[in-house]
This record gives sequence, structure tokens and C-alpha cells, in this order.
Amino acid sequence: MLIPTESIGSIPRPPQLLDALREFREGRLSRERLDTYYDAALRDTIERFEQTGSPVVSDGEQTKPSFATYPLHGLSNIAHDGMVITFADGHTRQLPKLTSGPFRYGVHAGDYVRAAKRYTKLPVKQAVISASALSLLYPPEGLAGYSQEAFIDDLIKETVADIRSCLTQGAHHVQIDFTEGRLSVKIDPSKQLLRQFIDLNNRVLEHFTLEERQLIGVHTCPGGDHDSTHSADVDYADLLPDLFQLKAGNFYMQLASEKNPDRVLAVVRDNIRPNQRVYVGVIDVLNPEVEEPELVRDSILQAAEYIPINQLGSTDDCGFSPFEDDRSTGRDTAFAKIEARVIGTKLAASALKFGS
Repeated sequence: MLIPTESIGSIPRPPQLLDALREFREGRLSRERLDTYYDAALRDTIERFEQTGSPVVSDGEQTKPSFATYPLHGLSNIAHDGMVITFADGHTRQLPKLTSGPFRYGVHAGDYVRAAKRYTKLPVKQAVISASALSLLYPPEGLAGYSQEAFIDDLIKETVADIRSCLTQGAHHVQIDFTEGRLSVKIDPSKQLLRQFIDLNNRVLEHFTLEERQLIGVHTCPGGDHDSTHSADVDYADLLPDLFQLKAGNFYMQLASEKNPDRVLAVVRDNIRPNQRVYVGVIDVLNPEVEEPELVRDSILQAAEYIPINQLGSTDDCGFSPFEDDRSTGRDTAFAKIEARVIGTKLAASALKFGS
């Protein structure tokens, strides 16, 4: 009996890369030289993933400025004074906004898959940003000569192309980051915004076959940045029934940091569909203490009381340091936690096989 286990996305960047990025922005380092730091970070990330025993690796988003903004690289019709997101500790992140049409991606994530596959024979997973998150780029006041409807049509085409580029490059799984899902319930408790997001993402997913959708997943969490969250105070029960309406095969759920995981798992049990797999979070990425493999095992066994074994997997609650300026989590700590997850998942699989 095998329980699949995968990471979410981001891995803390090496200090050398972070220093190089600062020098590049200050004009003291060439782009060519910066690329050598990027490549070294990518190679080291994959090597360290392999050392953990992880059956699936990723690029750790080493060359992305953030999990959310990579498609905007090189675009000239983007400003930096968009929507502001406030975290529980008081710090904020400000999204970019579109200044004119049409909307096009500057980078597609398939490029990251191709780069990562140079350094490993293992399956490579790739995270991508959701259409719903990027829909927030359109300014509330509108844009002259470029309607919101035209923007949404372009956005869907570009998001489909982004996912397709990963599949074409042989990605094992493509994970759509949907952290704005839980946040949308905080912004709009009526859940109309959430349902608009679900409908938009389903318009993207409908471009893929049923077989392809089994390779596509959705990640949900209350946000994680500088050891703080933006929507952990939102009841998971207000999100999950709508979340499982998404036409995806895999769901990656923050759970380790939830105060009442049994209650959440009961909601999952009541809403999961037969063709969906849930990867439960067993690693709290905001807690610097490394989990013991036995704790991971017990968390998976707890989840197995609610979720059929053939629909169960394990993951981390969120990516580690999803923004490149976040130094709150050490690189060694992140990989130690990943190794604990891999070992603990094997222990759970053995326990479930013995008990079956």
C-alpha cells in the first residue's frame, strides 16, 4: 500500500541567491551573473529534495519572485499599486494591477519544468498561479478600451496555456495555488466571491480532458508569509464544500496547523468525490520545530479514519517562504521537515497495510 506524498512549492532561497538578488536590483550584478546563482540554487534544491527520499521533486520556485507574480515578469502594462492583503501580524502584501490591455503572460511555468528536469530523473511537480488570483489584477475602475469580459477571456486562455505548458514538458502533477479561496470568504462572507472564483477556475479546467485533470490539483491554505497568515480565522467548513466543486483530481490541504483537524476531516469526508484525492497537510511550515516522523504518521492515520486510503496523500501545509524576500524559515529546516514527512508517510503506509 502506497500513500503518495508531495511538497507544495516554495523552498527558502539560499542566502547566496538572496544576496545576489539584492545586488542585481542595486545595479551591482549583471543578469548573466544572477542566472548562475539561480542555476546553482535550482541544482542544489533538487539534490536536497532527492536526499530526503521524496518520490516527487520540484524546482522549489527558486527563480520566481513569488508564487503569484511569475507570469508578470517582463510585462510593461503592470503597476505595483493594486489590492493590499493584510496578514494577522499586521504586515501587508500589495498585488500588482493591470494598466492596459491586452493581458498576456510574460513567462509560462513549463519553462521551470524543463529547467528542473535537467537535474533529476525523478518526477517533477510544478505549481502555477490560479486564474482567480490573477483576476484581481483588473482594476475596479476598469480600463479604457479593454473590458473586464475581454480581460477574463484573455486570462483564461493564458492560464490554460500555462498549465498546458507544464503538462507538455512532462510535469508529474500541476498544482494550482488557490490561497485566495479562503481569503475570499473573509472578504465576502456571502461567498459570492468564492463562487465566482470557483466558476472562473472551472472555466480553465474544462479545457482539459478527464485524464488530464487527474494530473491537475488545487492547493488551499490560509496564506503563509513571514510566519503569519491572512485568513486562518475563516472556518474551513465555509470553504470546503465549494472547493470540492472544482473539476480537479487532486486537492492539497493545509491541516497540520488546524486547531480541530477531526472537524475539518469530517467536512472533507462529506464532500470529497470518488475521482478526487486529498493530500492532507502534516507539516506546519510556520512552526520552526521539525516534526517527528511518528507525529506525521499519526496525522495520516487520523486522516485515514475519514478519507478512503486510495484517495489519501500527504503534503506540507503551504510552501516555505513563497516570496523571495521571506527569510523567516531556514533552508535546512525546510528540508528536515520534508524528510520527516517522507519517513512518516512510509510509516503510516506500513501501519495501514498491517491493519488491513
